Amino acid sequence: MKEKNINRKNVVQSVRAAVLQVEKDKKIEMDDAKVLEVISKEHKKRIDALTDFEKAGREDLILQAKEELSVLEEYLPKKLNEQELTEELKKIIEEVGATSIKDMGNIMKAVKEKLGVSADGKMVNEIIKKIF
Repeated sequence: MKEKNINRKNVVQSVRAAVLQVEKDKKIEMDDAKVLEVISKEHKKRIDALTDFEKAGREDLILQAKEELSVLEEYLPKKLNEQELTEELKKIIEEVGATSIKDMGNIMKAVKEKLGVSADGKMVNEIIKKIF
C-alpha cells in the first residue's frame, strides 16, 4: 500500500477476502496449506479470465490479468515440471498400490495430500493416463 501499487493491493485484498469467506462459510480457521489452495484457485480464475480476454482482444484487461498472475505466483510454491511430476507420480502409484486407471481417485487423493498445489491437476491426470 505504501508503494501505491493499486493492482498488487487489489490482488492481495481479493485473496484475503476469499480466505475470510471460506473461514466464515466453513466455520474453521485456515492453516497455510488451505490458504495456498485458495491462492491457487484465485490463480486459476485469473488464467481462465486471461484466455477469455485474449479471445475478446481486450489488451487492457490482458495486461491487468498478467500483472495479477505475477503477484499471485509470488505466493505460490514452484510448480513441478513434467519430469519431476512423473517421478513423484510413479512413487505415489506404488505407495497406493494402484494397478489400473480405475484407481485414479485414490491416486489423485494421495497426490493432493503429498504434493498439494505444487502439482497441476490437469498435468497429473495426463501423466497418469500415459502411465496406465
